[in-house]
Amino acid sequence: MLRFGILSTAKIGRELVVPAIQDAENCVVTAIASRDLSKARAMADRFSVPHAFGSYEEMLASDLVDAVYIPLPTSQHVEWTIKAADAGKHVLCEKPIALKASEIDALIAARDRNKVLVSEAYMVTYSPVWRKVRELLKDGAIGRLRHVQGAFTYFNRDPANMRNIPELGGGGLPDIGVYPTITTRFVTGKEPLRVQATTELDPQFGTDIYSSVRADFGAFELSFYVSTQLAARQLMVFHGDQGFIEVKSPFNADRYGAEEVELTNQNHSQSQLIRYQDARQYRLEVEAFSRAAMGEAEEVVTLESSVANQKFIDAIYRASEKNGWEDV
Repeated sequence: MLRFGILSTAKIGRELVVPAIQDAENCVVTAIASRDLSKARAMADRFSVPHAFGSYEEMLASDLVDAVYIPLPTSQHVEWTIKAADAGKHVLCEKPIALKASEIDALIAARDRNKVLVSEAYMVTYSPVWRKVRELLKDGAIGRLRHVQGAFTYFNRDPANMRNIPELGGGGLPDIGVYPTITTRFVTGKEPLRVQATTELDPQFGTDIYSSVRADFGAFELSFYVSTQLAARQLMVFHGDQGFIEVKSPFNADRYGAEEVELTNQNHSQSQLIRYQDARQYRLEVEAFSRAAMGEAEEVVTLESSVANQKFIDAIYRASEKNGWEDV
């Protein structure tokens, strides 16, 4: 069993990742750390976790922990991923693992010098939904892929929420723009060559609240929009000359609907609906990470893939400042 320590009592850890680890077959939470010991103890008691620490440093120094999960604000991901790796811990860090592609070089160096696993927590890449889409595309189910369409939106104007605080790494592209990019790259195995984009900033918060993106992958295009101030919506469609694939509620299936993939043929005379009942993508994520950390052959998100995805996001920001194409 891989023994996880949780670095902070953040909501995503409390509600999604810690329950997934406790439900998994090959890992367990043995410690919770917070800068407030009472908060760490309360969360530890809630999940029957035996150890609580009143500082992150104390937990990283403990031999009770083999790996850490980091759900801190985005601006702190690089710092604490390096500290955890230097403490000899494997690291599963929430996305985005960095705010610039160049920052990930230091993470690769920390991973390599400490011989630990460091992976960005893209739960979608472990979901049977997205692995099915990848299989369908590889098998030519829709013929030649020409266009991918995506959307991810929600409404949040809470000034205290980290997503609306630039200093904490807030903004729509770091929070949700990474999903259409990572999933398209994951299922096609292709990388974008250039992008065009429009991005709007909130005049009060200074964070990006809307982006419309067009990306050229050579053989096909990806167009998507994301927003932190629109009615909630998720969509991903892969359109080929022989049919198309629609991924229903592609990113947060528990909140946006059923976990389904619909394959429709060229003339719309046939559709095949593939449904996954409670795929539990967070559990699949932590189990795959644990197998890889313990030396088993397992497909996980590498830091090299994280660099490529962040280069995509970086290029979107640059493209938003000019009229025309920007190389990735």
